Amino acid sequence: MRLKLVRDETSIDFLGTWRLSFGASMVMMVLSVVAFFAFGLNFGIDFRGGTSIRTEATQPVDVGQYRSAIAQLGLGDVAISEVFDPTFGPDQNVAMIRIQAQEGQESVPPAVLEEVQTALQEVDPSLRFSSVESVGPKVSGELVQSAILAVATALAAILVYIWLRFEWQFSVGAVAALVHDVVLTIGLFSVLQIRFDLAIIAAILTIVGYSINDTVVVFDRIRENLIKFKKRPLIDVFNMSLNETLSRTVMTSLTTLLALIALFALGGDVIRGFVFAMMWGVVVGTWSSIFVAAVVVKRLGVKRDWSKTDTDKPGTQFSTEG
Repeated sequence: MRLKLVRDETSIDFLGTWRLSFGASMVMMVLSVVAFFAFGLNFGIDFRGGTSIRTEATQPVDVGQYRSAIAQLGLGDVAISEVFDPTFGPDQNVAMIRIQAQEGQESVPPAVLEEVQTALQEVDPSLRFSSVESVGPKVSGELVQSAILAVATALAAILVYIWLRFEWQFSVGAVAALVHDVVLTIGLFSVLQIRFDLAIIAAILTIVGYSINDTVVVFDRIRENLIKFKKRPLIDVFNMSLNETLSRTVMTSLTTLLALIALFALGGDVIRGFVFAMMWGVVVGTWSSIFVAAVVVKRLGVKRDWSKTDTDKPGTQFSTEG
């Protein structure tokens, strides 16, 4: 027996209340921008600057005990991860500890580093610092600029790709949906003050890829139905296309969420921020594919007969009825 999350034929009027759904998305975007300027982002070490410490010990690395020992010092954002480096041999237990820059200083002062080493040696007396490196605000500022450039470049490349594959209206709708997803993700991190680091930038780029994949599937079905049903009102063609891809959308989103929930619960603190961003991105990406991208394309109007060239007489290519 085949599992069905959505019955074979549905007739949901997705665009019948487009003003309400699209308006809700616009309000959320405005609130996200307000939250960003009001609260800012809780930048991690990657963007704020700090000190990276590489440790070696004879006993296995226990990230939980390391974190508990350092937490008592009240140093703010601390990231700890075990490093598996074959060059150190099987008997070396290596960890990477990153501590944010302290108030009024560009890095962690030597006195604080001694306190950290003392605290960790209470957990494992054999532990020693093999290297200590500091990341100043200049490097952090460059990382912020690079992160913004990476996201902007991804959006621009997607705009061109959709434009070439479909029509310019589709590219505008796709980019509008992606901007919606990115802005809402940043707004959520601003409100909840979750640590924002390079892993979250990676999550945002992954969200962009997931969302555009879902959007392209919807757009492909819309284009197919525009060719098949040239006389139907545009809103009916769009609703038909969204209903026909609904089963695929729901199944893909739910299976992705199941994997992400397992990672969120069992993956530990190192990847929790990344996974949380991905979970949120799956939800807003699915929403935007239906209630942002499709709505924008519908309001702009699209070519009804894809077999005709752009030299056809005016009024035969675009329609906004319905």
